[in-house]
Amino acid sequence: MMKSDIGLIGLAVMGENLVLNMESKGYRVSVFNRTANVMHKFIAGRADGKNIAGFENLADFTDSLKSPRKVMMMVKAGDAVDQLIETLIPLLDKGDIIIDGGNSNHADTTRRESYLKSKGFLYVGTGVSGGEEGALKGPSIMPGGSEEAWPHIKEIFCDIAAKAPDGSPCCDWIGPGGSGHFVKMVHNGIEYGDMQLIAEAYSVLKGLAGLDNNSISKLFELWNGGKLQSYLIEISAKIMSHKDSDGSYLIDKIVDRAGQKGTGKLSVTNAMELGISLNLISSAVFERSISSRKELRVEAESLLFPDGREPGNKITISVDDIHDALYASKIVSYAQGFDLLREASASFSWNLDLASIARIWRNGCIIRSTFLNKISDAYSAEPHLKHLLFDSYFKEELLDALEGWKRVVVTATNNNSALPAFSSALNYLFSLSTGRLPSNMLQAQRDFFGAHTFERVDRPAGEYFHENWTGEGGDTVSGVYNV
Repeated sequence: MMKSDIGLIGLAVMGENLVLNMESKGYRVSVFNRTANVMHKFIAGRADGKNIAGFENLADFTDSLKSPRKVMMMVKAGDAVDQLIETLIPLLDKGDIIIDGGNSNHADTTRRESYLKSKGFLYVGTGVSGGEEGALKGPSIMPGGSEEAWPHIKEIFCDIAAKAPDGSPCCDWIGPGGSGHFVKMVHNGIEYGDMQLIAEAYSVLKGLAGLDNNSISKLFELWNGGKLQSYLIEISAKIMSHKDSDGSYLIDKIVDRAGQKGTGKLSVTNAMELGISLNLISSAVFERSISSRKELRVEAESLLFPDGREPGNKITISVDDIHDALYASKIVSYAQGFDLLREASASFSWNLDLASIARIWRNGCIIRSTFLNKISDAYSAEPHLKHLLFDSYFKEELLDALEGWKRVVVTATNNNSALPAFSSALNYLFSLSTGRLPSNMLQAQRDFFGAHTFERVDRPAGEYFHENWTGEGGDTVSGVYNV
């Protein structure tokens, strides 16, 4: 029997489309699914007549692969991955490669790579972004883990990846351990921020600027031809103009209750562990949480605003200001994500190439946008750039948009409208650029009630003091630490 170039386990939406993508690039693919009838349906349907072989038995599946065997898992993150790895180990030879293409936690990927290395196997944790269409036509791929595996999988991954406008594949080796999955997680965090920002722009365009659905659709199309060009703006334009079967706009019939799968939350928890402010992205995550409490929100509105939300004198707002607020906030969203990547790279000794990551995201993935080229340029020019907002291009772009951005936030507030992501982004900019924050009060409070000590502006950094604030305290202090 002819041996396959790669095998894939898990024929849900992403797995099925990745297989078709691989086969279309000239590779023979073996497939296995825990529920055999799913595999048979795929083989008899979309895979019919193609160079794809289906197997009901895992041993037969692994035997069908060329050496070193390359097995890609597209299964639910968590225990299912560990269980599948244990099932595969007796069926593989030393030097074979196991690839996890799901949304696994980076810490789990690091653990699995170390475990499999001890048994003689190579392990790759790879982020795959682009949804159903990306998986089929070309996703953004972010592999990390056992670098010895890269020469064996590079050709396949680069062939199936999306291609940037300059023709380069949206795939490159990320680094060791769980770095590939970490980068995908941050991608998803930025995605959460982007989506919330566009939702808020839609809200003020409709509620404060007074535009109808068709006008918003046309405006999004216009914006997609400029600085805001991105996949999410593109699809938002299509969403705004889409009609239901009865001829009415579908967007108006969709319940305002958003779901989430957890990668946004993971970005926020990892940012907290690494001490990085991700306030815009965390606002986006929490807005999904509050949106899910639809009944509570309806009750609260009737109790807190029984006469309606409209102010006495409604203040309108310009679409140019909304454009600037969206653009500036979007820059902050990406800046926070890349700041998290920078800190993770240093903390975990990953040596991430931030310019390369920006290039990988230029096509195929959900957050693809035109200014990723500018982000790549910034980190190419200065690989150790402390913060994206320190780059001259992004600094000037933010300052140019600032006045319109502020007008949007103030106007929305005066109109009793919530803009949590826009305002979080603005406050992040102001906090980041404030040389002396009121955190001295926080330290004084902590020392007052808990003897947590503080530094002084008139003494060297790193020297800590405790004050006997009441005259009744002692000299005992708590240890100095940061979480």
